[in-house]
Amino acid sequence: MTDQWTLNRRNFAGHWQGCGHWFKRDGSGRLDLQRPTRRIHPTTYVISFADDDHGVWDGSGLALAPGGQATYPISRATYNAGGGCWQFPGAGGQSSLGLNPDRPRFGHEINLFCGRSRSMLVLLWEPLDGCWRLQRVGAVGFRCLNSPDPESDRPACGTPEALLAPVQGWSGKRQMLRPQAGVNGQAEDAAPLVFDPSQLLHNDCSAVMPDGLVFSVPSELPNQPFSLEIGGRLGAALFQQISIHFDSSGQLMAWERRCFQHDLA
Repeated sequence: MTDQWTLNRRNFAGHWQGCGHWFKRDGSGRLDLQRPTRRIHPTTYVISFADDDHGVWDGSGLALAPGGQATYPISRATYNAGGGCWQFPGAGGQSSLGLNPDRPRFGHEINLFCGRSRSMLVLLWEPLDGCWRLQRVGAVGFRCLNSPDPESDRPACGTPEALLAPVQGWSGKRQMLRPQAGVNGQAEDAAPLVFDPSQLLHNDCSAVMPDGLVFSVPSELPNQPFSLEIGGRLGAALFQQISIHFDSSGQLMAWERRCFQHDLA
């Protein structure tokens, strides 16, 4: 079975570059998801591996790192020590495992891959007046500069409904992965399903982002079970959806990957 470290290498190895779009609440508390408050171009991640077990992560044009840069070693021995990293074939990222009042953020990074393209979404909640409010959203459409065949742009749609309407009725497969520290976590196959936009658009905050990304999440995290829904229209015949499920105490229960494909024949 392919372990989480090997999936991480397969997904992320590359020289990734794109324009970062960042959206943040203003002084009045309004979060405008139509016009970014900051653009960072280029945002670059160079993720290389010297062998099967060791690599280097090097980033620049970063919104949240001091000076916009960071470099650190990565290895099989240390990967996912906290249990918040997750990988499926063609999708991966990292998540806060629960609501912790001693930490300043509750955050998630989701990456959806298609060939040598990578659509990344970052969602950050922060505590305010006893509630966790969605404070910042970032989206980057990466392309791998090592690829001889750059991917084309994603479909551009003004609303989540317009982006998802063509996907209605597509058949899909799904897998579930539960948090587990280290590299041995294995996704379990779940029952197949047919796409309906209501599977994704069931939270109060939904928006389209650059590079074919769409999400639907609670603007304030509730005191009951909830899920974060992130999707990507990655091509004419491919749509990926990641659902991140939490219990009533805000503890992460599972990541779910749904992959929908359309037969163009």
